[in-house]
Amino acid sequence: MIREDIRNIAIIAHVDHGKTTLVDQLLKQGGIYRENQQTVDRVMDSNDLERERGITILAKNTAVHYGTTKINIVDTPGHADFGGEVERVLKMVDGVLLLVDSFEGPMPQTRFVLKKALELKLKVLMVINKVDRPDARCDEVVNELLDLLIDLEADEETLDNPILYVSARKGTATMDLSEPGTDLRPLFDAILKYIPAPEGDMEGPAQVLISTIDYSEYVGRIGVGRVVRGSFKEGMMVVASNLETGVTSPQWRLGGLFQYDGLKRVPAKEVGMGDIAAVYGLETLSIGDTVCDPQKPEALPFVKISEPTVTMTFCVNDSPFAGREGQFVTSRHLRARLMRELQTDVSLRVNDTDSTDAFEVCGRGELHLSILIENMRRQGYEFAVSKPQVIYKVIDGVKCEPIERLVVDTPQASAGAVIEKIGRRRGVLESMSGLDRVRLEFLVPSRGLFGYRSEFMTDTRGEGIMSSVFERYEPVKGDIPHRSVGALVCHEDGEANSYGLFYAQERGTLFIGPQTPVYKGMICGQNARPDDLVVNVCRQKHVTNMRNAAASEDSLRLVSIHPLTLEECLEFIDDDELLEITPKSLRMRKRELNHELRARAAFRAKQQG
Repeated sequence: MIREDIRNIAIIAHVDHGKTTLVDQLLKQGGIYRENQQTVDRVMDSNDLERERGITILAKNTAVHYGTTKINIVDTPGHADFGGEVERVLKMVDGVLLLVDSFEGPMPQTRFVLKKALELKLKVLMVINKVDRPDARCDEVVNELLDLLIDLEADEETLDNPILYVSARKGTATMDLSEPGTDLRPLFDAILKYIPAPEGDMEGPAQVLISTIDYSEYVGRIGVGRVVRGSFKEGMMVVASNLETGVTSPQWRLGGLFQYDGLKRVPAKEVGMGDIAAVYGLETLSIGDTVCDPQKPEALPFVKISEPTVTMTFCVNDSPFAGREGQFVTSRHLRARLMRELQTDVSLRVNDTDSTDAFEVCGRGELHLSILIENMRRQGYEFAVSKPQVIYKVIDGVKCEPIERLVVDTPQASAGAVIEKIGRRRGVLESMSGLDRVRLEFLVPSRGLFGYRSEFMTDTRGEGIMSSVFERYEPVKGDIPHRSVGALVCHEDGEANSYGLFYAQERGTLFIGPQTPVYKGMICGQNARPDDLVVNVCRQKHVTNMRNAAASEDSLRLVSIHPLTLEECLEFIDDDELLEITPKSLRMRKRELNHELRARAAFRAKQQG
C-alpha cells in the first residue's frame, strides 16, 4: 500500500548553507504558528550550545501540513564531525532536500551526505539556496552539482529532477530564476511530486526501526523511528530485537506513542506504516533496535556508521587544584557519563585502558569531542584530557592514517601562504580555481590539520573559509611538526600578579591575567621560542622605604593576554601536556609537574634520540 497523505524528508547540506533557516520558513508557511505568534530564528537549534555557536549538532524532527499531506521533516547537522547524526536519520526518510549555497557550491560535506543518500537509494531534490546573495553564481553551481551527481553515479531520474532556487531568509522559491518566487509553494509542490510516498504493508506484523533516542524525566527513554510495517496501538505488547547483536528483549507493554506536529510531540492512540513515531516503555531501548510484534520478531538492518578517526584520553583530574570546582570528579562518575553518551551518539567509541582512571574516547573529529567535553563540564564534571591523536589502521600489512579532503576559500593574496603551510603538513594540492577569491582543494592527513585553524585565520586575516571531511585511509605520510613554539610554565604555586606577569610577557603571549590561581607545572602562556620556559608569574615587587620618582610613575601595562577557548586549548597542547577541564576553568599543564624531573626526562630522550 502507498500512503499518499505522508511525505518523509531530510534536509542535508554543508555547514552554514541554510538548512535550519529553511526549516523556519517551512514551519511558518506550513501554518504551525498563529498569525500574531512571536517566533525566534533557527527555532530547531534548541540546544544551548547550538544557539551559542550557530551550528546544528543534533538531528531533530518536525512536521508541517500542506493541504491534506503531512510532511515529516528531519533537520540534520552540516558539520562533518556530526556525520553520524546524518547517517542514522536517513533510515527514517524516503527522500532528501540537498541544499547548496549559491556562492560556495558543493563543499566536502555536501559530497559526503549526498553519497550516503544515494547509497540508500533515496530520492534527491536539489535546492540552490541564498539566490539573493549579490555574489551568487547559480549557473556555475548547478553545473558543479550535476558534475558531483555524475561523479557519484546518480541515476538518470535524479539528474532529470528540476532544480529549485530558494531564498530561505526571505521564504521564497522558484524553478525559474527569471521569475522570482513570492513564497515556498513551488518547494512544497516539488516535495509532493518528486519525493515518493511511503510504501509498505499496512496490515502485517508491526515493525518500527529506532533511529534516535530521546529522554524525558517523566517517561524515561524514548525511541524515535519510522514505522516500516503494520501499526502500533497504545498499550500493545511488543519486543525489541537487534540484528547486529542478535538479542531480543522480553515482551513489554508500550507505555505510549507520540507523533510530531510542528514543534511539539503530541500523544497518539495509533500510528501506522510510514509514520515517524516515538515510543517508550523500555529502559534498555537503543539506536538500531527494531520494536516489533512478539508473534513475528524480525529485526531490520541498520545503516553502517562510519568509523571514528580521532582519539583522546579522558582521565581523572590529579592536579593540585583537583576537586575544587567540579561536582563529579571520580573515575566512576566519568565512566558512567561516557557510557551514557554511547547510548545516544552512534559515532562515539569508549574503550578502557590499562589504568582504571583513564578511558580512550574515539570520535569523528576535534569538534565532535570538544562538544562532548563542553556538555560534560556544564553538567558539573571535572576531568583531564590529552592531545587529540588520529586512529591508525593496518591495511594489507601497511600502517595507514586517515586522509581528509580539505576545501579552502581564501583571498588571492593569502593563497601562497596557505599552500605553503598545508604542504609542510604533508597535504597535496588537488585543484585550484578562481581569481579574486581562490578555491583550493587538498588531500591532507587528519593529524596535519590539528592546530592549523588558528594559523589559517592569521594567514588569511580572518577572511578565509576552510572545511574538511574524511576521504580514505592511506599509508602514513611521515613526520608532521605539531607546534613550532614552546610553553611558558609556572614556577611555583600561588596567585599570578601584575608585576610577575609584566616581566613574563616579554617572553611571549600570556594566557592568564592577574589574580589567577596557578600551580607549579601549569602552562600560563606561549613562548616565542621553540623550547619551554619556566617563569615566575607570582613574583612580588621588592618593598623598600626608598621612593624612586621616575619608577613610581612607570605603570605596569599588560598588553598581550589572550585567554584560550576550549578548541584553542586542544589545538595548543602537546604530547607531554594535559588539559584540565572543570565547570569554571580550563587549565593547561605538564603531565609531569616537577621541573627537575621533566628536564631529566627530556635530557634522557635527547641522548637516546
